[in-house]
Amino acid sequence: MLAAVAKAFLLGGLFCMIGQVLIDLTKMTPARILTGYVVAGVFLQAIGLYPILLEWGGAGASVPLTGFGALLGKGVQQAVEEKGALGILTGGLTQTSAGIAAAIVAGVLVALIFQPKDKSLQ
Repeated sequence: MLAAVAKAFLLGGLFCMIGQVLIDLTKMTPARILTGYVVAGVFLQAIGLYPILLEWGGAGASVPLTGFGALLGKGVQQAVEEKGALGILTGGLTQTSAGIAAAIVAGVLVALIFQPKDKSLQ
């Protein structure tokens, strides 16, 4: 158990370190870096490396945005095998729908609880 937690911490920390280096040494915005993480996850899934990271790092690989990208890629791969070219459009959303729905519900609940205000009024 402790070894699994340590591996997850190391892999998640590596992803964070890469992001921090990109922020410090490039002119990339955080939004572009986060998008890059999703694309990297799709790419690593497509070439077969992300399952290895997932097996070794557990939550350190599945929780970050690279994990979301890998899940999108996996969904597209499965849907293309089952439905052909139509799977390109449907597979990613089918595979990630639970996470997307949870994010929307959590966002609405937080907005209701904390009553956000318009920044232009401050």
